[in-house]
Amino acid sequence: MSQALYRKWRPRKWDQVVGQDHVVTTLRNAIAADRVGHAYLFSGPRGTGKTTTARLLAKAVNCLSPDLANRPCDECENCLAVNEGRFLDLIEIDAASNTSVEDVRDLRDKINFSPSRGKFKVYIIDEVHMLSTAAFNAILKTLEEPPAHAIFILATTEVHKIPATVLSRCQRHEFRRIPVREIVNTLKGLAEAEKIDYDEEALLLIARQATGAMRDAISLLDQLASTGSRITLELTQTVLGTATNQLVISLVKAIQSQDTRAGLETIQIALDNGSDPRQFARQTVEFLRNLLLIKMGNEKQVDATADMKEQMKDFAAAESETNLIRWISLFNGAINDLRTSWQPGLALELAFAQSIQPEMDEHLPQLVEKKPAAKNSAPSSTAERMESLRHVPAEEPEPQKEAAPVKMDSHPPREAASTGSAQMILSNWSTILAEVKKQSRSQIGALLNSQRSIQVKDGVLIIGFASELLKSKMETEENLTITRRVIKQVTGADLEIRCVVASKKLENDPANLDIDNDGIVGAALNMGGKLVHRE
Repeated sequence: MSQALYRKWRPRKWDQVVGQDHVVTTLRNAIAADRVGHAYLFSGPRGTGKTTTARLLAKAVNCLSPDLANRPCDECENCLAVNEGRFLDLIEIDAASNTSVEDVRDLRDKINFSPSRGKFKVYIIDEVHMLSTAAFNAILKTLEEPPAHAIFILATTEVHKIPATVLSRCQRHEFRRIPVREIVNTLKGLAEAEKIDYDEEALLLIARQATGAMRDAISLLDQLASTGSRITLELTQTVLGTATNQLVISLVKAIQSQDTRAGLETIQIALDNGSDPRQFARQTVEFLRNLLLIKMGNEKQVDATADMKEQMKDFAAAESETNLIRWISLFNGAINDLRTSWQPGLALELAFAQSIQPEMDEHLPQLVEKKPAAKNSAPSSTAERMESLRHVPAEEPEPQKEAAPVKMDSHPPREAASTGSAQMILSNWSTILAEVKKQSRSQIGALLNSQRSIQVKDGVLIIGFASELLKSKMETEENLTITRRVIKQVTGADLEIRCVVASKKLENDPANLDIDNDGIVGAALNMGGKLVHRE
């Protein structure tokens, strides 16, 4: 059976460790000065070299080379024994399967025995955050005052779960995610050594997919090499379940041109081709982020081929930073929403629908805007009004004309559902959305947030959507029932709800809003206010 590439090419000397120079330099200096500590804590994301560095440190402290600066030499008997996994004084413990206090007590009892071959007995405890509280308490004294021949190296991906009493007894080293370009360079050397044919674009995609973890990148390369053919970009996209760059570009084009049909078709094609919805959302976010970086003058941070960079420059030049930031936020939110979405791709479609229209705050009308004060208008502040009252002499009241009798309307008053409900819904829309999200785990909030228009006519709330797909998803009985209940809870208006397809954003003008002349908005209009909305 062949050995996995990430095990076969595990670093055996300090200069083979990639992307962790700050850790390697510190440890090499400590070894050269013969000032090795008794306890170390290596923390950081998976696949960044924590266990590998721990093994290198174990080799270095037991290396037989007389030159301390050259340890580990990778040639002496002890170094070769560590490489082959037969060095008895290197004990690796998986804390995930040895979590109990009995396991720690067993370790504590055996640690006093002298090393069998090397100078130090090295204990590497991987995923140490999995130890129980009792196990941590049992090992505290040993960590603080271990035997002179013992060294502890703790490794974890979740350092926040380590008790402070343990942290204070260790030298802590933080491992960072490895940059994409360094991963690509390492994969190139490895592929050439293994005689694997590849396209550089494919290696770039592998490096991005690894998200800073070298082990993940090498494992993906190993998987693709097993196909027996040249590792091309198309093959990599198929195996990894990612969409092609052209589909991402098509989606961004649809957003810029506000082409609803083209955008929804692009999403459907990507999903039909086997792309993972979350992965497609990540690719879209990454592409938009690159556009933003170029727009802000940080082209050097963009990892892409020369041809792709030229296309990105054209996209970035045609868009504002504000729009790019908003689109990134929408699709980044879709990545999280897809975890709980009951239908694949729904959050993607909603993010697209929201991205092709202005923000909610921009198309909800500002109901009342007062006209500028007249030349001889009343004093604005309370103090000014009080001052004017003090200096104005009392006058004889003029006889008032008898008020004309008020004609009673023969029609019955309209119900609360149609009187004043429109302005109440619009002014409380953000509250309604928040309450809907609390009461439902489905995508109702996102659906409502993607609406293009809101109108109230004859006691019916009419919600306009950008496409028939969004309209049909909103029209389920559960969605309408929850929305109606929340609107009544927030505004007191019990409205029927009807969904329609709005080909373009509709104006929420006074003709479409059933204004209650006796309400707040009606009073404001009588005092000189006017209904407006932001452009």
